[in-house]
Amino acid sequence: MTDAAWVAFHQWALPRLGLHWRGFRRVRRQVEKRIAARIAELGLADAAAYRQRLEQDRAEWQALARLCTVSISRFFRDREVFERLGDAVLPELARAVGGRGAEELDCWSAGCASGEEPYTVAIQWSLELAARFPRLRLRVLGTDVDPVLLERARDACYKASSLRELPPGWQAQAFERRGALFCLRERFRRDVEFETSDLAAEVPGHMFDLILCRNLAFTYFGPELAQRVLERLATRLHPGGALVIGIHERLPQTVRAFEPWPGCRAAFRLRAAA
Repeated sequence: MTDAAWVAFHQWALPRLGLHWRGFRRVRRQVEKRIAARIAELGLADAAAYRQRLEQDRAEWQALARLCTVSISRFFRDREVFERLGDAVLPELARAVGGRGAEELDCWSAGCASGEEPYTVAIQWSLELAARFPRLRLRVLGTDVDPVLLERARDACYKASSLRELPPGWQAQAFERRGALFCLRERFRRDVEFETSDLAAEVPGHMFDLILCRNLAFTYFGPELAQRVLERLATRLHPGGALVIGIHERLPQTVRAFEPWPGCRAAFRLRAAA
């Protein structure tokens, strides 16, 4: 299929998914390979035939949405973000949780792919912060629209390339080698859970102290959908809770519920209700 034909397909399909063409330009070739494989799987001739299928089969839009989700996930990805989480954000959240008499610090990793991000938070808490807050337990929920990726997350075994950004010593403490893979030790897995969920359509029903929503909603979602998602995220955070986004992302300016977290350019604090 020609480049022009692909562009025309993207510009037709992505807005109907609430997605942003500009956010896909860097990963479009990977997306196109996936869609081409889906077209072949369905026995269709080309993108025009696939478009006709989409117009006739509402369920196929869910399959297309999964094909358009491109996951680039590693442990401790964007070192600066996790360093600030460990130095400032998590300790302050822990003190706030203790101050209101709670015993659990609840974290949500939205769009968690194969689990590297939620597990990174769990490892960081266990190795760097748990001893400072012995009465507090960290609980992490990871959600993603792709059940295949979530099965990989539950297995918690990774190639060496996924671990290359870990701080010195973390790999030896947190992982055990099994052949060519590195598998997370049980103590770092027990407080992390995974659920299939589509961030574009729903959010979990309980409250969190920390939400990580990086390189997803504010990269790939169109402006209207990104704003709706941000408004929903605000309803899931305790006042004073933290939202962490991608280091190159920006929040929609129309939502005033958040203020920058001092010293952490990718983190934002939920303002207390007036």
